[in-house]
Amino acid sequence: MSQKLVNKNDFIRRIYDDGTVIQQQYQENRTQLVITAKAGVDWAINDNNTFTFSALYGREAHIDRGDLPYFNNDFTERRRLWQFYEDEVNYTGSGSAIYQHKFKQLGHYLNASFSYTFLREDEQYWMTNFMPTFTGRDTFKLLADQHVSDLNVDYIKPLRTGRVEAGAKFRRRYIPTDMQFFPGLNSPLDVNADGWANYKELIPALYGNYIFESKYFEIEAGLRVEYVNVDYEVTPNHNTYKSDGYNYFQPFPNLRLAYLINDRNKLSLFYNRRVDRPDEQDLRIFPKYDDPEIVKTGNPTLRPQFTQTVELGYKTSWESGYFYSAIYNRLIDNILTRIFTLPPNSTIINSIAQNAGDGSNTGVELVFNQEVSKLFSFNINLNGYQNVINSFSIENTYPVRISFSADRQQNYSGNAKFNGIFHTPKQVDIQLTGIYLAPDITPQGRIDSRYSIDIGIKKGIQKGKGELFFNVSDLFNTMRIKKDIKSDGFRILSSDLYETQVARVGYSYKF
Repeated sequence: MSQKLVNKNDFIRRIYDDGTVIQQQYQENRTQLVITAKAGVDWAINDNNTFTFSALYGREAHIDRGDLPYFNNDFTERRRLWQFYEDEVNYTGSGSAIYQHKFKQLGHYLNASFSYTFLREDEQYWMTNFMPTFTGRDTFKLLADQHVSDLNVDYIKPLRTGRVEAGAKFRRRYIPTDMQFFPGLNSPLDVNADGWANYKELIPALYGNYIFESKYFEIEAGLRVEYVNVDYEVTPNHNTYKSDGYNYFQPFPNLRLAYLINDRNKLSLFYNRRVDRPDEQDLRIFPKYDDPEIVKTGNPTLRPQFTQTVELGYKTSWESGYFYSAIYNRLIDNILTRIFTLPPNSTIINSIAQNAGDGSNTGVELVFNQEVSKLFSFNINLNGYQNVINSFSIENTYPVRISFSADRQQNYSGNAKFNGIFHTPKQVDIQLTGIYLAPDITPQGRIDSRYSIDIGIKKGIQKGKGELFFNVSDLFNTMRIKKDIKSDGFRILSSDLYETQVARVGYSYKF
């Protein structure tokens, strides 16, 4: 697949406490070529034993060209022009082998699988720095890999009124990165912050799950326990970060209770605890200079984010649809975010990945699904909640140690989604989707409301084996992300005009 798009189009206004105002636009045009190939085979040794093998290869090559002009408040003076050219190739390779043994009892299985995934980000930047008194040219190269190996063993045993599930999982994630800076005249690059870093993560885990089912009651109770060991090796020459690591042992319980009032009404209670791990780019210690005045840097000391959820729900069904309502509470620890800080006597802002304390979401969810007729059906999802981010204090260590503290915030927010499907004669289906997101808070500010409408049309041909489709995302070009970020010494007002309005036309065939 080949395409051209505006990958980024941000308008940013920086307001400093000393009265300085900087206006900037970050526009990035991308030309990309994506190639994907998949293959798989099933091998049935006999009725009870099967193997499944699969492989995937992907290559995405793109060229980004960007212009970042910086102006004074009334746009009468251009203070800087930062132009860059990026040549990046991303590779994906994965393979998996799955073995399944079926016991004589129906639903009695033993599954074992192994998978390996390799990801590579190979990019080079060429940047030209146009200043009023000079022009400088800078370059940097980045090679970032990810090696992820997963080994899983799962056992499922049906019981008279339910089943038991148990298993073991083992994951190894190895992320080596290498960054090289090649500074030009009066370069803004921090040449003492390049080098190499290796992130190593080992996660063995065990889990057990029990499911009970009867005429009136359903019970599902389980526990997963995992041990995590992380080592982060950093080049000895790095000017900020040093080699470090940590380990922990954590339980992740889950519980589901349901009371079946009758065939069409059910009351349920859910509880679970889950983990969200930092992405590779959040851990990457090297500053990224796609914007040299708002520099984005990772943080190897990041910890995972943990979320506990309790939900009480009621569902009533009828022949042509259902209605579900629920109240819920989510407690979030180690919130993963980015914190913006300003070094002394500088206008260069640093965006550092951080854990920003804890918070909660408490709200109500309503889901209404209805088949009006054979020609039309729809689904409406409404969600309203109170978002709380408790007070927190962090320390950004790059490029110098800077502390930041925020008071407790709370806000009432929500979202709504509508999805309707029209089935017209002659195998033509029309789908209409609308999404609205209300204003909300972030650990360092606020994000405004936004909405979009998508439409899609498809027609079956060739006796159902072929399909023609046409769809448009963000039909009215309204999905605009506006943020207000406040920190010590400055404020950032941004409007991200991403190219969300995209039309696609295509054909698919099922063999």
